[in-house]
Order: sequence, then structure tokens, then C-alpha cells
Amino acid sequence: MSQARTRFSPSPTGSLHLGGAHTALFNWLIARRHQGVFILRIEDTDKERSQERFVEEILDSLTWLGLPWDEGPYRQSERLHVYNEYIEKLLERDGAYYCDCPPGDLEARRQEALARGEKPKYDGRCRERGLKKGPDTAVRFKTPLTGVTFWHDLIKGHIAFDNRELDDLVLARADGIPTYNFAVVVDDITMAVTHVIRGDDHVPNTPRQLLIYQALEAPPPRFAHMPLMLGKDRAKLSKRHGALSILTYREMGFLPPALNNYLARLGWSHGDQEIFTMEELIQYFSLEHVTKSAGIFDEEKLLWLNSHYIKETPLPELARLLVPFLARIGIETPDPQYLARVTGTLNTRSKTLVDMAERALFYFRDPSVYDEKAAKKFLTPEAAPLLEEISRRLEALPEATEEALNLMFKELEAETGLKMGKLAQPVRVALTGKSESPGLFEIISILGKQVTRRRIRRAVEFIQEISHKG
Repeated sequence: MSQARTRFSPSPTGSLHLGGAHTALFNWLIARRHQGVFILRIEDTDKERSQERFVEEILDSLTWLGLPWDEGPYRQSERLHVYNEYIEKLLERDGAYYCDCPPGDLEARRQEALARGEKPKYDGRCRERGLKKGPDTAVRFKTPLTGVTFWHDLIKGHIAFDNRELDDLVLARADGIPTYNFAVVVDDITMAVTHVIRGDDHVPNTPRQLLIYQALEAPPPRFAHMPLMLGKDRAKLSKRHGALSILTYREMGFLPPALNNYLARLGWSHGDQEIFTMEELIQYFSLEHVTKSAGIFDEEKLLWLNSHYIKETPLPELARLLVPFLARIGIETPDPQYLARVTGTLNTRSKTLVDMAERALFYFRDPSVYDEKAAKKFLTPEAAPLLEEISRRLEALPEATEEALNLMFKELEAETGLKMGKLAQPVRVALTGKSESPGLFEIISILGKQVTRRRIRRAVEFIQEISHKG
């Protein structure tokens, strides 16, 4: 394949969601694999619904995902003069005409066609009237009345449409704003796009666009229509399936490599491989291995991938990523080296950065309450003298290394005849407030002797208070 020029062209009428990111990724990968160009184009001609904040969200989302664009962002709203030039070309070639049919009349004629059992398409009333441009005239395309429009889709194979099924679509409305099917053709011609990779809900648009290319005597790009993403119930993906905006996934503590890996594998495969670096995706990705069937969104698999990437992220980098999530729960500017040690005890246990931040809280703040079941089971009157003895021995240690702590607890095991669980669990609850946590020796080593003894002392006081109440 020669140099590819692909494009991603979102409409800023909402946030970038998984489906849009899926399309952007496939376009980006094709451009990168073939040393090409990835173009970002904002389709903002819908003045009523387009919002600048959504433009910013789209740019922010692509940047966070690590999908930089090489050209753009172009804005259709700034290219009206270009569309007008191409409208004039079609009018001069008798490939388009003016139409002054009022919207109410058009709708009435559509309803009449439906009542007759016919397709509710434009009836061509203005096609040969020779109207001139006026304040209420739209411009329509002269669709061929016979013949078949077909193409070889790089994913779906041969697709054909009978031209008689198509109507004379509006190219530009009376206010001069171009319609989608016309604007994208002009954009793709002037931006030299070689591959149009988009969702298969756009298949019905393709014959219309191919006919416009033909009328403009411009070579069309190659088309590839990706399968859509569906929920497990095979319905169109929506929030109820867990499909949220890309920036929401960022706020939920997902990592860009996990989302990219997940989206790449949704509808594409390379053997049985599940985990891909970005370099591997660029190397292996091809449209020939994209499936024709819809991909099913699986939130559990996404979480599994995210936990993998959390585990594989170098600890200093993971610590840096965790900082804003700790800030949300009131932990500001922790020491980077201390935080790196903390993340090393949590990276194999956490599915998201939100999850990790919550698990890390006890490293920065004494437990305000103890888990009720854990306290009832382990912070008992029998545990109090053991906790005090552990605190005394801990004070005597020159340094609270994991090796020294292991030896200390083994000696205590031998002297008391108690198993490690009986000794460790009360300490664990005292330090973390819970009965489950990273390794106890790791925790004590990170917290240090002073904090550990303070929390043990508080646990003993808690036991005494409960005993008095009882």
C-alpha cells in the first residue's frame, strides 16, 4: 500500500464515546502502519447542536489516548467557500439543480408516497424546472435514474446499490450550509484522503457519495465499513451497557493503553494474542483481519486489561498517575518515592486508579473506623496484650525492614505457640482498618515504626473502650 491518508471526522454535538474512539484508532493505526497521515476534521456545520466545549473534549480525548493527528483540526464551518466552489462546479456540469419545494410540501408528498406503498423519496419535481438561485432555494444532486453503484469494501466485500433506490439528495440548504454527504466528499477530495474507515451505519451514504465523486470527476478513496459495537444484549451500545465518554473512563481511572488495546481487539485479531503494545498494533494491524460481525462490549474484559496495564506500568510512572486520584480523596502532594513504594504493594490488586487510590488511603491517614466484622473478629480482649507485645518488640528493632519483621514474628510464633494468622490479623486491622490488605511486613516497612506503633496503641485503646462498654 502506498502512503495512506486517513481521517477522523467527529461532530461536536456530544462527547467522544467508545464508538468514535474505535473509529479514530482504526484510522490512526492504518495511517501509522503505512507511514501516512492522520487527519482530524471537525464536522461542525450543525450550528444549533455543535458546541465548542465538545470540540475541546474531543481534542482532549484523542490526546489522552495517545492518538495525535498530523493535520488539522480542520473545521467545516470555516470551509464554506470551498463547498460553494464545488456546488458551482456541479451546477455548471448539470450535475445539480436548484429546488424551491417548501418543507411542508415535501413532507406531504412523502406521506402520500408512503400511503401508496412507495419509498418516501424526493419525487424530482424541480429536476428539470431550470430554477435560478433564490432566497428559498436549496441545491439538489442529479442522481442517475438508472444503473448500479458498487464498490469493493475493504472489510465487507462487494456492495451494490440500484440507483433507482436513491433520490436527488440536497447538497446545500437554502441558507447555504452543505449537507453531510456533500461536505465530506469535498473535504475528502481536497484533503487527498485515500481511505475512509468508518462505522457500517454509513454504508447507505456511500453510494450517494460515490456518485458525487463521479459527477466531480474525482477518484474516490477506498472505503472500509467497520462493524458497530453492541452491548451484550446485542442492542446498540449505550450508557446502560457501561459505554461512557472517553474522558469519563479517564476519570474512572482507566489507562490509555488498556482502552486502545481493548478497542483494537474489538472486531480485529492477530492470532490468539490478547495483549498488544502500541508498537505491535501499528506493526500488525490490517483491515483484512477486521471482522464483519459486530463487536460485543465487555466491561469485565476492559477491567482485566486495565489491571494488566496497571501491573505493568513502572512504579514511578504509576505513582505520578495516581496523584490526582489521591487528591480527590484529600491526599495532596505525597512524596514521590514514598508513593512509588505504596503503588508497589497495590499494583497487582487494583483494577483502576480510583480503586488503587481508595486502597492506598490507609498509607496516608490513620483509619477513622474499623471494618465492623474485622474488628469483632480480631480486635478482641485476647488480642490486646499481643498487640502491646508486638509494639514493644517493634520499638526495639533497629530498622523495620521486611526481613527483620519476618524474623520478629517467627520468634513470637515460637514463643506463644500461635500461628501467624492469629498474630498478624489484629495488627493488619489496627493498621488498615480492614482484614484484607497487602503483605503486613510491606505495610509496616512503608509506614515506619512510629506510625505503626501509634496505630497499634489506638487499636488497643479501642479494644479497652469496647470491653468497658460490654
